[in-house]
Amino acid sequence: MDIITIGEMVIDFIPGTEEGSYIRNPGGAPANVAIAAARNGLSAGIFCKVGDDDFGRFLIQTLEDNQVTPLSPELCREAVTTMAFVSLSPGGERSFTFARKPGADMFLRVSDIRDEYLAGCKVIHGGSCSLSKGEARAATIHTLKRGHEMGKMVSFDVNYRNLMWDDDRQAAADTVMGILPYVDLLKISEEEADMIGGRESIHRVMKQNQVAVVIETLGAEGAECFFAGSSFVVKGRRASAIVDTTGAGDAFWGGFLSRLLIKGADRTGIFTREILEDAMRYGNVSGSLCIQSKGAIASLPARAEIELYLEEDR
Repeated sequence: MDIITIGEMVIDFIPGTEEGSYIRNPGGAPANVAIAAARNGLSAGIFCKVGDDDFGRFLIQTLEDNQVTPLSPELCREAVTTMAFVSLSPGGERSFTFARKPGADMFLRVSDIRDEYLAGCKVIHGGSCSLSKGEARAATIHTLKRGHEMGKMVSFDVNYRNLMWDDDRQAAADTVMGILPYVDLLKISEEEADMIGGRESIHRVMKQNQVAVVIETLGAEGAECFFAGSSFVVKGRRASAIVDTTGAGDAFWGGFLSRLLIKGADRTGIFTREILEDAMRYGNVSGSLCIQSKGAIASLPARAEIELYLEEDR
């Protein structure tokens, strides 16, 4: 496979057109990134763990319908599917209430991660919510470390959520800093960059660990990359119809990683500024096209849409 992501799949229950009705939308950052990569022509798989129930089967079917291969060993008798009940403000902003079966496992165990799958891929991508708890934390660190040892390109998305970290920002920052020796590409927001010490810390991390750090803000501001002792910004395009950017950051990163591989970047050759700039431009367009109420996965653009947008922009 070209890319394997590791993390938790989520079902968003989004308010429907009638009062009291909800629309089920599958999502979760690892699934979104894998599907965005698949829509850009890569072969994609995901290590995830879901319950042997209607929700779990729905999530697995969604992956397969989007050409992503689930790499979980089996569905679980204890339902582990996370459900997010979404409220929308009049301005279109979301708030979430999460639900999970009490006592159920959140995530994969180390024993569930199959080395033969890791050995057969080019990029391994993870996210920090899975670093917050017990078995999930151990499995995520193990996967990133094994990928690094195998010489794979390792990507990581810093995604702080108060709920997952029990409001302990320092613990989250310390954990993220601890995995950086295994990471080649780090995706982070402005707020999360501040959480680990801001730009000064990022420069130091980049120099010590040879990490390329991308601060992804989307919209017209675009994205900023810290690489090889300097930083540069690639301007974005704000899609006029954006109401709800859920999934847009994942669309950005799926497009970004896809473009890196298409351009021939890998762990052995690492990156050049030109390749990173091109991939960021591609990711900016992918993020801006991930638009409003269809739900994250339904909104993730395909390569043809992105390339058409780029062609028209020229």
